[in-house]
Amino acid sequence: MAKNATIHRCSECGWETPRWAGRCGRCQAWGSLSEVAPAATARVATSRPATSARPITEVTAQEARGIPTGIGELDRVLGAGLTPGSVVLLGGEPGVGKSTLLLEAAARWAAGGRRTLYVTAEESAAQVRLRADRTDALHPELYLAAESDLGVVLGHVEELAPTLLVIDSVQTVTAPGTEGVPGGVTQVREVTSALVRVAKRRGMAVLIIGHVTKEGSIAGPRTLEHLVDVVLSFDGDTHGTFRMVRATKNRYGPADEVGCFEMAADGIREVSDPSGLFTSDGAVAPGTCTTVTLQGRRPLLTEVQALVVPSHLQSPRRISTGVDPGRLAMTLAVLQRHGQVKLHTRDVYASTVGGGRVDDPAGDLATALAVASAVRNESTVQRLVALGEVSLAGEIRPVPGLARRLDEAARLGIGLALVPPGAGAARVQPGGGLRVVEVATLADALRAALAPEGGAVIPLRPRRGAR
Repeated sequence: MAKNATIHRCSECGWETPRWAGRCGRCQAWGSLSEVAPAATARVATSRPATSARPITEVTAQEARGIPTGIGELDRVLGAGLTPGSVVLLGGEPGVGKSTLLLEAAARWAAGGRRTLYVTAEESAAQVRLRADRTDALHPELYLAAESDLGVVLGHVEELAPTLLVIDSVQTVTAPGTEGVPGGVTQVREVTSALVRVAKRRGMAVLIIGHVTKEGSIAGPRTLEHLVDVVLSFDGDTHGTFRMVRATKNRYGPADEVGCFEMAADGIREVSDPSGLFTSDGAVAPGTCTTVTLQGRRPLLTEVQALVVPSHLQSPRRISTGVDPGRLAMTLAVLQRHGQVKLHTRDVYASTVGGGRVDDPAGDLATALAVASAVRNESTVQRLVALGEVSLAGEIRPVPGLARRLDEAARLGIGLALVPPGAGAARVQPGGGLRVVEVATLADALRAALAPEGGAVIPLRPRRGAR
């Protein structure tokens, strides 16, 4: 590229190219490239550091200790609460409850005697006050400002000196003197960079709400996630009440933790034991089977339901809700080939209870047993969980986190667990009288789960080569 040549930059993701194109080469957006002048390269002079480097053994970690927000499930995801000087980015679908969650977190933070500033750039102050009345998020130490100018926001920070700043949302705040429209790549990058600088300088925690694209990723340049310390996603079906906060990046704690919440009329409530939300009460009905999924580090008991009916179509339907469609199709093929369950002339509908999701391989066996139970119109053994990946050869393969899954099943009173062979079940010692049975093939699992008279387990046939 010539020294003074212009470049073309994508307004959606920041991708740069020396030649104009109708479509971005990174995000595939049409008509998003515009011509900009390249930034001049400046020489950086050597300067004397303000503080000398110290041995790592002399550096204290006290400044990185988190302060609890008062919301246990949020603290669980953050690690140990909010760390002073940290910047947290929260993304999620519109209407999922991001503003409600952070408003309640700001009120809990203020209730601890710490000054808090909530800046809304999308709503008026009166609208936020109405939501605060509904969720009981009122406190004298919680200050509210309806501003969209970054300079004014920083002025409020200098005046109030809060320990927590909430920005709702970063795509609607503008930085004066910076090119681009609000929400554009340049604007979002400059606003976030300024907030990070002031957070580190003042030791102030910052919570930022970010919009998401139609693919579910946080809108704006990818550098936005690199600038902040923690990236959280707030997931959930807007038609349901269950919500999950997941950490995809965390410099102060685990990046695979999950917090569970329930949306209610008076705000968002914590769900410390969410397994009961994904299972139905009462006796086991035909077409149902329970498994234990792992959401991050968290085991959740989830019930899979199946309905199998004769099909009048040349290509029978395969419809799933909460179950991965690809894994369902493979499981049905294996079930017909190795389980002798005829499905080629039947429609199959698979779903989960309560809006749960079964998208990891450990739910394959439960899905297969639920479908077989529906075809035979026979209930599975009472108080049963099935854990295992079903291979294309009809074998049951090991799954990660088996010990945690079995511990959760035992805690909830499960009596029988079907697990893959050689998966370390002998080393797992869950309490509560849980019986662990290893099944090598799908046929063995069907014989063990679909026992006659709704109770006794048929002894498993010895595997070939076993003594």
